Order: sequence, then C-alpha cells, then structure tokens
Amino acid sequence: MTLLRVSAIETFYGPSQALFGVDLDVGEGEVVTLMGRNGMGKSTTIRSVCGMTPAWAGRIAFAGQELTGLPPYRIARLGIGLVPEGRRCFPNLTVYENLVASARPGKWTLGAVNGLFPRLGERTAQYASTLSGGEQQMLAIGRALMTNPRLLILDEATEGLAPVIRDDIWAAIRRLKAEGQAILVVDKTMDEVLGVADRCVVLERGRTVWSGLPSELTPDLQERYLGV
Repeated sequence: MTLLRVSAIETFYGPSQALFGVDLDVGEGEVVTLMGRNGMGKSTTIRSVCGMTPAWAGRIAFAGQELTGLPPYRIARLGIGLVPEGRRCFPNLTVYENLVASARPGKWTLGAVNGLFPRLGERTAQYASTLSGGEQQMLAIGRALMTNPRLLILDEATEGLAPVIRDDIWAAIRRLKAEGQAILVVDKTMDEVLGVADRCVVLERGRTVWSGLPSELTPDLQERYLGV
C-alpha cells in the first residue's frame, strides 16, 4: 500500500521557484532515500510534505488523504514524524521534557526510546543544550518516534556526527526498518543509505530525474547526478 504519494509538486520561496515537478512515493514499511547534490530541492520537498513550505501546484497525499493546504500540526497528527536538519531540540527543556512534549499513544514510549538509544535514558534530567551533537540527534529521532508516526522522515540525520555516533544512528535506522517502520531519508553517506534503502529517488534542479532500486544506481548515474 502506498503511504505517501507526491505528484508533480511545485514550490516557491516568495517569487523564486524551488521545485519544478517532484514525484515520489513511499509504501508501508518501505525505506526510500531522497538523493541529489546540495541545493537540488531535497529539504524543500520535505518541507512541502510537512506543510512548512506549501506546494503551489501538484498533489501530496498521505494514507489516501490530501495534505496540500493543511497546516503542519494537522499533517503531523495524521502520522508523519519529522527529524529536521539541524536537530532543533528544545534547548531549555530536559531530555524527558523533549520526549514527552509531543508524545502520542503507541508502541514508542519512553522505555522503548531509551531502549533504542540508551544514552538518552542516562541523561533524562539533562537540558538538551548540554548534550553533545550526537546525543541531540538521538533526542530528535526519539522525539519524532514518540509521536508514533506511520512515516518517519529523516533529513540529514547523520550530518556532522562522529563516526561512532553515525554507526549508532544507522544501527537504529536498520532496526526501525526491520520492525516495519516506513522511512523517507535524506543523507549524504552513500554506502550506508544505499545499504538500508529499498528504493532511491534522485532530484536535480527541483525535478525528479531518476528513481529505482539501489542496485540500479550505477556508478555512471551516481557521477551524473550525485558527483561533485
């Protein structure tokens, strides 16, 4: 079953057009990676899905319901959990407060999140501002999971992190996939993201230019669309 369907969306920042026709879909329990060089529209696509930079044309549907025109809080309530680029934890709230601030009933409880990321359980009373960058990233993922989303969106979840922390994050993503969590992921670490993805969607200059299986993303295609 298709969970998220994005069809020919066009998005603007003021008078400047950023997306010129993006198509992608994510099925139940599927991991899809959204790829492209910097500035090609990946984060804008995510912002459009989540209602933060609404699409002006095209269609976005989630579990059969039209998202176009809905405010972000209603989109989140439908079951989309976002881990934004830059983490954006609430710095003056504790780890516990960050996790429960937007929690909704479901299998992802405090205990479950602490089981996924034991470091968070050790820092329950610490303010988010005192955590390392890697711990803040774990907190951002845990906060999104506490909404018990049907679709988890990860925007550059391992960017700027130490290798050992990146390994922990990818291990968590692999576990989520094994448990059937639908995920849309943007990440620059090619080997890791291709290792976890079921399908790839490539953007160039605000358009979908290629989609297919990770095994079909040949070195020539990588050089054409993803190379520096």
